[in-house]
Amino acid sequence: MSEPAVKVTRGPIVESVHRADVAVTDSAGRVLFWVGDPGKVTYWRSSAKPIQAVPVIETGAAERFAFEDREIAVMCASHSGEDVHIRTVAGILRKLGLTDSVLACGVHPPLDGGSAKNLLACGVAPWQLHCNCSGKHAAMLAVAVHMGYPIEGYFRPDHPVQRLMLREVSLFAGVPEDAIAIGVDGCGVPVFGLPLAAMARAFATLVRPDRLPGGAAATGARRVSGAMRAYPYMVAGRSRLTTALMEVAGDRLVAKSGAEGVYCIGVLDRGIGVAVKIEDGNARAAGPVVLEVLARLGVLDERHLQALAAHHHPHVLNHRGDIVGEIVPEFELRS
Repeated sequence: MSEPAVKVTRGPIVESVHRADVAVTDSAGRVLFWVGDPGKVTYWRSSAKPIQAVPVIETGAAERFAFEDREIAVMCASHSGEDVHIRTVAGILRKLGLTDSVLACGVHPPLDGGSAKNLLACGVAPWQLHCNCSGKHAAMLAVAVHMGYPIEGYFRPDHPVQRLMLREVSLFAGVPEDAIAIGVDGCGVPVFGLPLAAMARAFATLVRPDRLPGGAAATGARRVSGAMRAYPYMVAGRSRLTTALMEVAGDRLVAKSGAEGVYCIGVLDRGIGVAVKIEDGNARAAGPVVLEVLARLGVLDERHLQALAAHHHPHVLNHRGDIVGEIVPEFELRS
């Protein structure tokens, strides 16, 4: 069962409690540390994006279209819809000879509040490029164009691109394709249901890809990991944990958030992966759990935690901006 992991205080009272599950594994899938149920099955959501970007390199699409590392990074992103993200995804599509009209990711306002306000002030409605998943969709289109697959329906589960995505997830996670539950993600493409330990194994493999058969997938994993760490702002954006974590500790790890309280990390020098799921899906609890786990594993030291304090122990604010409480991680990491 999920265990209590985060308490939310207001004044002297604990007002809310968030439960969590955590798995820490090596690239062979051995569970090293855990909270709650490391075998809990849930959807990987956007934490799968770095693995889904590997085929861009593996198939040769990245070389053919001369993608730069910042473009690879935004393919892994749940970006904030800031101008730098919009321009980068638009540049990928130009290299493919496509426009944003082919993106099937849907539309939502930028995740970055300032960018959303600027659009509103200009009287401009958001469009597909503002979707936080537009980079992932551009990556899928790059594979389709390079491989000669049809553009139409590239988001459907039976499309060759999505079959390739499933194979890649199976390879990295060590789970047979027919054992992976398939749902529909917020951006309309297939989303993968896996045990947390399999997600952690995939991120351990991302940073330590030596076990992968052949050389192309390993080369792709190294390129993706390096691009994310070189351009952390492209992977998320202003005031986001994923960007801050890789800016502060990108020499040690690669990180990616997912919806509904999912978060995954690969630790480079130790070749381990971490997967977190907040049971109620509330993302406010994910940062404190992730950073506390990394601190207890010795991946982050006091210097890192001070730089990331706003994500480790976030304040609870009232509408005037006064501090009225705190969000605090509190759990046992078992081994």
